[in-house]
Amino acid sequence: MSQNCNYNCSSCGETCSERKAESLLVPANENSHVKKVIGVVSGKGGVGKSLITALLATAMQKKGHACGIMDADVTGPSIPKVFGLHEKASAVGNSMIPVKTQTGIEVMSVNLILEDETDPVVWRGPLIAGVVQQFWSEVIWEDIDFLFVDMPPGTGDVPLTVFQSMPVDGIVVVTSPQDLVSMIVGKAVKMAQKMNIPILGVVENMSYVLCPDCGKKIMIYGESHVEEVAAQYGIDVLGRLPIDPMVAAACDGGEVETVATTQLDCAVEKLEGLLG
Repeated sequence: MSQNCNYNCSSCGETCSERKAESLLVPANENSHVKKVIGVVSGKGGVGKSLITALLATAMQKKGHACGIMDADVTGPSIPKVFGLHEKASAVGNSMIPVKTQTGIEVMSVNLILEDETDPVVWRGPLIAGVVQQFWSEVIWEDIDFLFVDMPPGTGDVPLTVFQSMPVDGIVVVTSPQDLVSMIVGKAVKMAQKMNIPILGVVENMSYVLCPDCGKKIMIYGESHVEEVAAQYGIDVLGRLPIDPMVAAACDGGEVETVATTQLDCAVEKLEGLLG
């Protein structure tokens, strides 16, 4: 430490052991009130992050906790579809107002600001990351207990942007019961650990199919390894969801809020614990 140190690292060019790391956190909109930010992530695509995000938000909303969803999968947004949202987000001054679902969940997605929701988003990484930051800094999230961030797969620009610029209180890792599960979970877990983000646990989607006649669990993708992989990384298994045609139909019809499931009860309990 310099003898003349004034403890203002932003104006200092010296390198020393006492130097504070510069925070990259972006301030939320001045009219926002968000208690907890929860990221929903995966090391690969196609495992059902958007479904899990929607089900978690729906379950927490039903428990009396005000929820919001930031659809951070800018190039592949699907949250508006599963909730049946087609109206456009509005604006007040320089701020954006999210669209509310039938049960009151606040949602912001690029599909809610595009002129045509089928228009492709052909943008490079920095622009996409900038939009995600705007969804935090320019959107008014009003009195939200849990803001769920549905992230694109992998460990690229958007997850990095979210982890660095938003006060993430924890992540839920989504995976599937294939041999890739260890790699999928490992990538997400190790990135979170490097960024000092708490890992709430893992949810296995498409875990099995229930036989409609006898109720037997049919392991279409083989036996699940999620328990041993979770133990390997020291994290909790928060739920195992089956492949359910009725759930798929509800999502296709924009009625995900009508889905009732008990498979995420452990996740709900873990989330409620964050509120103290």
